[in-house]
Amino acid sequence: MDNTPAAGATVGVDVGGTFTDFVLYDPQRQQRFFHKQPSTPADPALAVSEGLQAILLKSQLPASALSLVLHGTTLGLNAIIQRRGAAIALVITRGFRDVLEIARARMPSSFDFHADREPPFLPRQRVLEIPARFSPTGAVTQWPTGADLAQLAEQIAELKVSAVALVTLNGYANPQRESELATLIGQQLDGLPVISSAQLWPEIREYERTLVAVLNACIQPLMQRYFTRLHALLAQRAIDAPLLITASNGGVLPLASAQQRPVDTLLSGPASGAIAAAQLANGCGFVSFDMGGTSSDISLSAEGEVERVNRTDIGGLPLILPVVGVSAIGAGGGSIVRVDEYGILKVGPESAGAEPGPVAYLRGGDAPTLTDCYLLSGILPADATLAGAIPLSLPAARRALDRLGAQLGEDARYSAERVASGAIAVATAQMATALNTALAQRGLVADQLTLIPFGGAGPTHANFFAEEAGINRILVPLRPGTFCAQGAIAADIRRDFVRSLRLHINQTTFVSISESVSALREQATAWFQQQARALSRDACFTVEADMRYSGQAYELTVDLGPPEEVTLAAIVQRFQQLHQQRYGFASADAPVELTTLRLALIAPLPRAAEKAYQPHPAPDAPVTRALYLRDSWVEARIWQRHQIPFDSLVPGPAVVEQEDTTTLILPGWSAQLDAAGNLLITRQQEVAP
Repeated sequence: MDNTPAAGATVGVDVGGTFTDFVLYDPQRQQRFFHKQPSTPADPALAVSEGLQAILLKSQLPASALSLVLHGTTLGLNAIIQRRGAAIALVITRGFRDVLEIARARMPSSFDFHADREPPFLPRQRVLEIPARFSPTGAVTQWPTGADLAQLAEQIAELKVSAVALVTLNGYANPQRESELATLIGQQLDGLPVISSAQLWPEIREYERTLVAVLNACIQPLMQRYFTRLHALLAQRAIDAPLLITASNGGVLPLASAQQRPVDTLLSGPASGAIAAAQLANGCGFVSFDMGGTSSDISLSAEGEVERVNRTDIGGLPLILPVVGVSAIGAGGGSIVRVDEYGILKVGPESAGAEPGPVAYLRGGDAPTLTDCYLLSGILPADATLAGAIPLSLPAARRALDRLGAQLGEDARYSAERVASGAIAVATAQMATALNTALAQRGLVADQLTLIPFGGAGPTHANFFAEEAGINRILVPLRPGTFCAQGAIAADIRRDFVRSLRLHINQTTFVSISESVSALREQATAWFQQQARALSRDACFTVEADMRYSGQAYELTVDLGPPEEVTLAAIVQRFQQLHQQRYGFASADAPVELTTLRLALIAPLPRAAEKAYQPHPAPDAPVTRALYLRDSWVEARIWQRHQIPFDSLVPGPAVVEQEDTTTLILPGWSAQLDAAGNLLITRQQEVAP
């Protein structure tokens, strides 16, 4: 369906640590083109620019044929995790200078009195106070004088910062006035950016709202420099298509919005993968499994819809923004394998990254990784070249794993292959444990879900993971290595708006609730007309609310549907139903509170309609390779993905190779293509250990 004034070719881009992935869809030919470009960590925009030129050449399209470029990046996320964002200051209501240090006043572990807390995101000397605050209803109770503002400006100037975040007590109740104060402070600072927390995300809870503002201010200069550099490089290649940035909530945002609110894009890569997985699942429950170089991420869905949550953790810090529910569950292909001080084999959390990478990369790394283990086990061939760009050295990987074998013991049992097999088993057990915990929290059962693996190492490790976790179906996408970039193409424009109310729900207060829904809709419509109207003709809205029984400490997020369906009876009924489902009881007589309203704007973008997949069977003689599985060698048939016929059953053990990944099929499992060319792997029987 064409939802834009001019729908041409669309490109999805996902920037990773090792590779930058591209998917181009040409609606004229109903065809996709794929490309993996080695990333350039020192200048990430360069890989995007060069990769766009390469995929245009591959598709034989001119730059003028592009109508949209949809781009996901983890630059902001990495800057926060590594604490290397811009130097910023925090200005906060007098008396609340310690908000980042006190946080929620909770111990990091109830069972370990010696566990260290995460250090505050900002050092205390860069937190300044101002006499400004509001009442819970938004009335001004303190306001700074001109002398206060001048003194504050002098203090900020001495800190030599790149941006300032402003937080006032109860500022969420009066975002306009807090924004006015940010403007007044900015006028004293010769244009230094001052970010109002209430204007950015006016939700109750000062600590969490402070973090949103601080994180946004911290990465905004970095992201603006990156986007400026990228825009200049694309202009040199005559690429002037609108640039949309994938967001943490599973949608995409116009570039201007992403520059103003880069905090909305922190989890853009993992979110895009979950969006693509939901589209592939087609209404069936699934576990998306994104295994990259550093970690493995999952997203769960009971009925095939993308799970969104309103709180997550990033680098040990809580983030109260709507995001796709993605959780890190274990090691990635670059996770380091080691022997600890007790002689126990461990995998991760440290990673070799893209530089120096696994030992087999021959880039100076000396610590073996899971990728080296795949190579030693025969899952990757001895002459493997990752994405046609990075050759792997089997002798180097063997030497590194032999060293670990010597640390485990001098007995011949600890060969390099045995160490590799053990490391894979350790990583798999960690993943399965984390998945089963997540399933139990949601009341889901593993054997009712389909595992959808992607990323460079996802299909390689998926069968190990599924067998350990009790999953019986694995659906490997046609192009798993570029799946997150494909998810960017599948996304719609999405922007979330929020307002905290803290009301007991009754006939009287419903007037305020209804007015707030209308105000949020007007705010969203104004944003759409200003920033997204040229990209999509239509927009729809959906509302949700955080609700609880009076006296409860935590809320349930209740889906209220479109704004026109938000009635007093519907609000209470949906809350009661969800409470009954989640906790097993509901109280019809207990007063119900509504603390926060959220409204999401969704504006659809064009959808891809591809030609039917056609394999290219070849009559070549079967090729086999020895694999080291379960502490013994077995012969496995080697298949090329594009040569598997529709009517062929691929029994395990087998390896399916393609340009962007390698898929392992264990004994007791078999695989067959579905109509779209996806590889469906199913458990046939239990295999004796």
